[in-house]
Amino acid sequence: MDKTAFEGWLESVSATFLSLNDQQRNQCLDQLISLSGAVQLRHLSNGLETLLKRDFLRLLPLELAFYLLQWLDPQTLLTCCLVCKQWNKVISSCTEVWQSVCRELGWRIDESIQDATHWKGVYLKAKRRMMQLQDQEAFETSSLIGHSARVYALYYKDGLLCTVFSVDYNDELDVLVSGSADFTVKIWSLSAGACLNTLTGHTEWVTKVILQKSEVESMVHSPGDYILLSADKYEIKVWPLGREINCKCLKTLSVSEDRSISLQPRLQFDGRYIVCSSDLGVYQWDFASFEILRVIKMEDPANLSLLGFGEVFALLFDNHFLYVMDLRTEAISGRWPLPAYRKSKRGSSFLAGVTSWLNGLDGGNDSGLVFATSMPDHSIHLVLWKENG
Repeated sequence: MDKTAFEGWLESVSATFLSLNDQQRNQCLDQLISLSGAVQLRHLSNGLETLLKRDFLRLLPLELAFYLLQWLDPQTLLTCCLVCKQWNKVISSCTEVWQSVCRELGWRIDESIQDATHWKGVYLKAKRRMMQLQDQEAFETSSLIGHSARVYALYYKDGLLCTVFSVDYNDELDVLVSGSADFTVKIWSLSAGACLNTLTGHTEWVTKVILQKSEVESMVHSPGDYILLSADKYEIKVWPLGREINCKCLKTLSVSEDRSISLQPRLQFDGRYIVCSSDLGVYQWDFASFEILRVIKMEDPANLSLLGFGEVFALLFDNHFLYVMDLRTEAISGRWPLPAYRKSKRGSSFLAGVTSWLNGLDGGNDSGLVFATSMPDHSIHLVLWKENG
């Protein structure tokens, strides 16, 4: 068939092909493929490779490829890395993608680090740690044995675990503050060992005192001011504390005016927010306005106590388990079984260890002590992070 006759025939066949429905078109193609030889099949294979199997990561500009990759979930990204060396190279070089998936897991992001392979490795480590939390494999236990009588209280700060009751201190001010069962808060000179002042106003045992710099400004305090918080069964009192030591209560916080709701002796203050657990749940106050920002209500708040509260996670516990809560969803990320321990009503026989990881895991702060409590056999039970190898 000459060229002119072939072109006329091809045009006629094409017009007829376009008039067919999808099923008829498929039948035509099947018939043509069955009549094709090796040369035709090879030509078809090469054409389909170009038409249907386009490698968008290779063809698209890198910026556009990175944008599309940000819409994929982490597991799909890892699967894509296995497709070929080119895909792995492109995906592993996108810093924003891996920073984003790390941030979704609650990992703290240092924006100054722009090495994509670093953040990919951090994500894999973060994913492994979160799976360990879910599978109750993130922690391990140990014991401190040596006391011959009951351990009534525990205190932990800067890596030191010791047996004292409701105290805090500040080297710059040269003061130590203590709460007591006589309803008072005392301020002591660290260097002289003498009592400088006694703060009154509580009507219950003072079970927690915290000395911390304010990070926000309000009508009654400024950033950098030293603030003392003291808590009893129903109230949290806010005191200014400076070089002059003598002070008056700035504010009294409570969750019920008629004292129908009790506060647990689990108080936290980071200079911006005050957090305390109660018989109803966990309350969070804004320190600038003293208004309640958030109440996390739980199924059994009377038995579930707060150990630590951060920007990403909260650490809670009851008579049987230690819980890690994701504060973004208020869902439990993992739990760890606890032995039959002594849970004192005043909250002095148990404590959290290092809590920086509650603001977001960063690949290095998930180590050391997580939880400690006194045991009936006079030992101290420790829960520690397992090495995330």
